[in-house]
Amino acid sequence: MYYRFITTIALALATIGASAQTIDEPMLLSLDECVRIALSDNPTIRINEMEIQRVQYSKKEIQGQLLPTINFTGQYNRTLAKQTMTMNAGDEPMTIKVGMDNQHSVGFNASMPLVMPTLWKSIKLSDNQILQNIENARANKLSLVNQVKNAYYALLLAQDSKNVIEENHATAQLNASIYQKQFELGTASEYDVLRANVAVTNLEPSILEAENYVDLLKLQLKVLMGMDVRTPIAPRQTLDEFKAKMYDQSILADTSLVSNTSLRSLELKTDYLKRALDTQKMSWYPTLTASANYMWNSMSNGSPFKNFNWNPYSTVGLTLSLPLFQGGQRYYKQRQAEVALREMSWQRENLERSLKMQVQSQVDIINKTLKQISSNEGGVRQATKANDIVQQSFKIGAASFIQLRDTEDALMNARLSYYQAIYNYLVAECDLEYLLGNTHYVAK
Repeated sequence: MYYRFITTIALALATIGASAQTIDEPMLLSLDECVRIALSDNPTIRINEMEIQRVQYSKKEIQGQLLPTINFTGQYNRTLAKQTMTMNAGDEPMTIKVGMDNQHSVGFNASMPLVMPTLWKSIKLSDNQILQNIENARANKLSLVNQVKNAYYALLLAQDSKNVIEENHATAQLNASIYQKQFELGTASEYDVLRANVAVTNLEPSILEAENYVDLLKLQLKVLMGMDVRTPIAPRQTLDEFKAKMYDQSILADTSLVSNTSLRSLELKTDYLKRALDTQKMSWYPTLTASANYMWNSMSNGSPFKNFNWNPYSTVGLTLSLPLFQGGQRYYKQRQAEVALREMSWQRENLERSLKMQVQSQVDIINKTLKQISSNEGGVRQATKANDIVQQSFKIGAASFIQLRDTEDALMNARLSYYQAIYNYLVAECDLEYLLGNTHYVAK
């Protein structure tokens, strides 16, 4: 029993220790996971969904104006001075006071629009507003996806760049340790040792700067995802993984602007102005409203709380309203709507021209970047081979330390340029995807 108890306690402590270690481990996230978390938890996306719901309620409010309106009313009047009537009765006029002290009135009244052209058109305006909010929500999702992808790519570039600098730093430290040993054996001068140590020291600020930049990009990515900034995260992918897939993609096959959110929003605004113009034209038409009342009246003298004598009465009626003259307000409002509609056609032409230029620019950047990646990849191979040759020569004393450091720095710069070219391609591809509005994360 004693050994079993000890074993149980040991397993429990081990489990607690493992859990404590797991808490500090960063959450590994792929690009897809980051985008999906952002689309689910980002506050802006939730606000857009609530805004769509608000406009839908607004439409139902307008539809409610087509239904009957029923009210219960009650009214009390106290006569302070009764009305006096004078009548001729013979030679002398006769004066009579009419009315009673208290007048009570309670009952129901109802009204319902029968012919209301402006209201009918307003419902169609609400439909357009719903579509505008849906497209606005889609635009924000596309923008969020673009920001998350750019932040993720920037984090990968910063991470890979930091690794390259750290590897160069490790090589410089190894060279410094070798010179130190040679100096102790008397085969190297103190100048060689100092020069090697300076090479190590010169790289340390770059490493600190890269680490700070990586932390900043992680923070930015967590904010975009709506995640607690204290949660440790790390990218699951690398730039090399994306580079291996970029040649399999056919994003340049379709550069149509059909799904561009700016054009869609402009089209919806144009449609809204057309409907608003139709609504304005309806203000010239007559309106017809039905009404009904069922009331009880009571009139009495003395106390208002006694001697009630209720008498019911009811009415039904129709009200026809024909607008004749309003100082030209309707005419000039209609003219304003027509001018705004013509302005939208020019705005669309200008926007479409600008978007086509941006798409072509992104396509050119992608094509140039693909060539640059291929060139930089060859440069990395050549720099690696040159560094290997100089290292072998350095070991046998056929190359100087300066030559060795030159080849190591050249290799580091070649690798940094290579990763920068991959990053440039991914960002250009991401921006083109945003322009076209055809990302698979957001429905068209």
